[in-house]
Amino acid sequence: MTDVLLREVRDEDLETFFEYEADPEASRRARFPSREREVFLHHWRTRILGDPAVGARTVLADGEVAGNIVAWEDDGRWWVGYWYGRKFWGRGIGTKALQQYLAEFSVRPLYADPVVTNTGSVKLLERCGFTETEGANDGQALYVLS
Repeated sequence: MTDVLLREVRDEDLETFFEYEADPEASRRARFPSREREVFLHHWRTRILGDPAVGARTVLADGEVAGNIVAWEDDGRWWVGYWYGRKFWGRGIGTKALQQYLAEFSVRPLYADPVVTNTGSVKLLERCGFTETEGANDGQALYVLS
């Protein structure tokens, strides 16, 4: 049984997050290209950690940085996203972490737009109560938690 905890993001977590985003398989599944290190760090330090409205958390699995969960507002909608290191996939860590996150981050509705071929991400959202509201558009579906 893996112990999953959330905590505030620390600057030293960013290097691990960068490594996870740089994984070609993770980028392919998310259909999100990895960024150059300095661009990645600048984005996290200014747009995520620099905005008090953004809800960012580091996910720990048995004390190790497993990934992150972030919620942000865009064009009147609140979105949630997450990114995990490959060695943490398929172990229920994402589900446990998102359930904890949703208990502390109460903004609703909350949207997510997973790539439909990323079945792990789709199942994670569904296990946490998200429902599909629109079919796939360019390979991504729109999910909402009301």
